[in-house]
Amino acid sequence: MNDAFIREQLVCFLKGQEAHMSFEDAVKGFPMEHINDVFPNGDYTFWHLLEHIRRTQHATLDFLISTQYQEPEWPKDYWPEKDKMASVAEWEKTIEGFEIDLKALIALAKDSHIDLYAKVPNGTGQIFLREFMLAFDHNTYHIGEFAIMRQVLKLWPE
Repeated sequence: MNDAFIREQLVCFLKGQEAHMSFEDAVKGFPMEHINDVFPNGDYTFWHLLEHIRRTQHATLDFLISTQYQEPEWPKDYWPEKDKMASVAEWEKTIEGFEIDLKALIALAKDSHIDLYAKVPNGTGQIFLREFMLAFDHNTYHIGEFAIMRQVLKLWPE
């Protein structure tokens, strides 16, 4: 197996192709009047979940590229305040931020100058390949959660 093949697979995973729903498909057509609805038996909203996905992906990207990296505090820096209600503009900013950072992660995964098996300079032994896989795993887990909650609350278009 060659490096180009591994990078191609990483890009497919990060985009949400193959067996997973993409972020774009999960949020497409979401009814704005429900962005602040709390999940049944949960304590966060649709927007909270998307903002968590965005913040976590951003932290991963920052870990990979920033020479000024500071590890975020868990859970405070990874989730919005529980009582925070988002405006439509904040919802759109969350989606845009996720997409911008995803493109940057994909560009890194494609960059043949980055050794996928090299240790991340900011890390404690983590390698680049692991971090790309972690971003994919975290995103798909929560995108699936988001999609299921849309189904539970009957928020998919007819």
